Amino acid sequence: MSTPKEFWIKNMVCNRCIKVIRQELQGLGITILSLELGRLLVEVPNKTDNEIIDDVTNVLRANDFEIVQTEEEMLVERIKIILIKALQELPLHIKVKTSELLASTLHRDYKTLSKLFSANEKTTIEKYFIKLKIEKAKELIQLKQHSFSDIGHLLDYSSVNHLSRQFKDVVGMSMTDYKNSENWKRNFYDEII
Repeated sequence: MSTPKEFWIKNMVCNRCIKVIRQELQGLGITILSLELGRLLVEVPNKTDNEIIDDVTNVLRANDFEIVQTEEEMLVERIKIILIKALQELPLHIKVKTSELLASTLHRDYKTLSKLFSANEKTTIEKYFIKLKIEKAKELIQLKQHSFSDIGHLLDYSSVNHLSRQFKDVVGMSMTDYKNSENWKRNFYDEII
């Protein structure tokens, strides 16, 4: 019986990512013990550790994922996953500050997490979360189901003006111009930095 192998995965941001990885690994005869955003635990009784690592690495690379090599990279990926998951259920109502949410979830001091994130990603956690929220705002604008005020409320902004300023800073145009534009451009969450 082989020992289970754990992999931390970079750029895994949605349930479709999980579905694709699950299908491809099972197609290779790899038993998935656990698969969640950013983390994979597998077992293959009749393969060596190196064969398992090669198979998993090949599947991940073929789908534009990377294996996280260090504990620091793992923490950065976990920060991203926590923030992305927070945006999956709207309205966004984080009961505590983002810093407190991350510190309590990851059992680390926020200053340490912040320095680590900035060193690895060349941006702050706050700026990263703003970019995520703006991508969600773009999606909501494109759906044409909500007013700008509603979008501000759904994304937990104190006012629509606050959202509007951040939107223009990140996107380079107003929300109205974006809404009226024929050339809607959105970014994948795993490409935001």
